[in-house]
Amino acid sequence: MNTDPIADYLTRLRNSQMAGHKVVEIPGSNLKKEITKILFDKGYILSYKFEDDNKQGKIKIALKYINRTPAIRKIQRVSTPGLRQYAGASELPRVLNGLGIAILSTSKGVITDKEARKENVGGEVLCYVY
Repeated sequence: MNTDPIADYLTRLRNSQMAGHKVVEIPGSNLKKEITKILFDKGYILSYKFEDDNKQGKIKIALKYINRTPAIRKIQRVSTPGLRQYAGASELPRVLNGLGIAILSTSKGVITDKEARKENVGGEVLCYVY
């Protein structure tokens, strides 16, 4: 049993990139699918595919490398099940002075910090990516 599936997702991505793998397979969930879509849209991963296996499904992610270095330099979990981290619309975090992204779970769905500023919503800060 996994108590923090998002931390497991981020750790699998991090470990696969450090080992130099091309593809990583992760157990699926709706929240993980939304995070994967954001990572693809922002150019941190090459591609992804959702596979249905009559259970929770799987997410296959093709990792992106630039000159043999991972595109994701750091991916860090912020809010944990034991200590949730929330940010209002006025105090949204800026990652690496705007060069990175913070992924938030809001009432408008899973979005980045820049989109949350535009929509003027706050929410739970899931992770930082840069």
